[in-house]
Amino acid sequence: MAEIKASDLFVKTLENEGVEYIFGVPGEENLDLLDSLRTSTIKLILTRHEQGAGFMAATYGRLTGKAGVCLATLGPGATNLVTPAAYAHLGAMPMVMITGQKPIKKSKQGRFQIVDVVGMMRPITKFAHQIVNANTIAGLVREAFRLAEEERPGAVHLELPEDIAAERAESGRLFAVNLPHRPDCDEDALDEAVAMISAAKHPLLLVGAGANRKTVIKPLCDFVEKTGIPFFNTQMGKGVIGGYHPLYMGTAALSEGDYLHCAIARADLIINAGHDVVEKPPFLMEPCGTEVIHVNFNSATVDEVYFPQLELVGDLASTFARLSEMLEPVPGHDFDYFMRVRALVHEHMAEGDDDRRFPIIPQRLVADVRKVMPDDGIIALDNGMYKIWFARNYRSPQPNTVLLDNALATMGAGLPSAMMAGMLNPGRRVMAICGDGGFMMNSQEMETAVRLGLDLVVLVLRDNSYGMIRWKQAVGEFPDWGLEFGNPDFVTYAQSYGAKGHRVERTEEFAPLLERCFAEGGVHLVEAPVDYSENKRVLIDELSQKICLI
Repeated sequence: MAEIKASDLFVKTLENEGVEYIFGVPGEENLDLLDSLRTSTIKLILTRHEQGAGFMAATYGRLTGKAGVCLATLGPGATNLVTPAAYAHLGAMPMVMITGQKPIKKSKQGRFQIVDVVGMMRPITKFAHQIVNANTIAGLVREAFRLAEEERPGAVHLELPEDIAAERAESGRLFAVNLPHRPDCDEDALDEAVAMISAAKHPLLLVGAGANRKTVIKPLCDFVEKTGIPFFNTQMGKGVIGGYHPLYMGTAALSEGDYLHCAIARADLIINAGHDVVEKPPFLMEPCGTEVIHVNFNSATVDEVYFPQLELVGDLASTFARLSEMLEPVPGHDFDYFMRVRALVHEHMAEGDDDRRFPIIPQRLVADVRKVMPDDGIIALDNGMYKIWFARNYRSPQPNTVLLDNALATMGAGLPSAMMAGMLNPGRRVMAICGDGGFMMNSQEMETAVRLGLDLVVLVLRDNSYGMIRWKQAVGEFPDWGLEFGNPDFVTYAQSYGAKGHRVERTEEFAPLLERCFAEGGVHLVEAPVDYSENKRVLIDELSQKICLI
């Protein structure tokens, strides 16, 4: 049988999986693989930090359903992928990580840079494995992609040592790439669900991140149209059903104490489509309270805040298609209270959207961004106080137009995620929305964005502090201490990378400035001072006073 260099075989297996890009920072231990990529159809996207590479790969998986691929060397390169690995693992984003390693058969470098990367990755991946035989490459790569992409998706890791990459392998055959088969839900469980929905008086539908699959969206929308059941969503379920739908209640951006929780408390049945307890709970279950039907690809992870009475486990698309066939509108359903709560929620969301104060208050900020973004425009949110405001107030007409993370909720992911969205969606408006703290964690990827020729607006909200933790301090009645910092001149900083830099000086100029940036194209950074003094008043005090008064 003919032989082939192991690194060439590895790249051929990646091509066989349909890999378009590899994001990464190669090192000495990747040189054979790098040389094999040189003549491949796969594009290497060189980033400035392994975190940027990992976040881009995870977002590729999130937006396409196909595993994104990232590359790092051993030791510090691999440890820098830990946060993106956890990000993909908790957020259910398919991703394959490839790391190098010193020769495992014979090495003259002792323990230099060596840590147990496979052992480190195991708790935060679906699969982590060191390749010790070149002839196993084809099977291991196919298995890695299968596990990354099947429900529940997530991160996997392959370690390719330097000496194995340089070996000769039998050319062998490449394995067929089969689409995963998802079993249908049990018929008896469907019958029980229909009976529970028909018997309920005030049912509500919750849409979670697991429902954000291309095949699920239409059956879920059809279910809402057929039954007339109002719905709300988690932060990561935004946009699965459009945010302007007449039955859309809003986003459960907080776990309790919001207007939406008035409706949730009144519901006698919640149909939970695709929610996972890895995301912050959108409501807290109480014993002997509202019943819950869990509808997901996988069975429920039960804990003290989530213990559903019925589980519909199977393909979400076919489950909701079958429920729509089996159900008719129920005359006994009463949604009057829900519609009154909905009106109050949407009235509250509109408050402050024309406020002229400067620095900009969050309500005006969200409203102005919404004005300049078309229905298919994509915003990628980093993690900070503004994420709650956008989760609550920003309407998302289409799926995957609001990219946020409410699972690991890591800082530093907003800019790389927006870059990936821009690469996959040329011609659409894409905006990264970052706090000054989160932006600086991976701001070096501005150079990557410029080098790639992306059209991207990076909105940096400056409050010179870790604003969400200051809010938590205020809520917990702790002294305001220890969370303020200084910042660079963001305009000059952007220009140093070859991007355009802008600073908002008056609230009235914010939206027109964003329009000009999008019209011009290229990479633009917009620094906008933000006033978070509204946080406690609006999100805590005002809601607690009005809660459930209707």
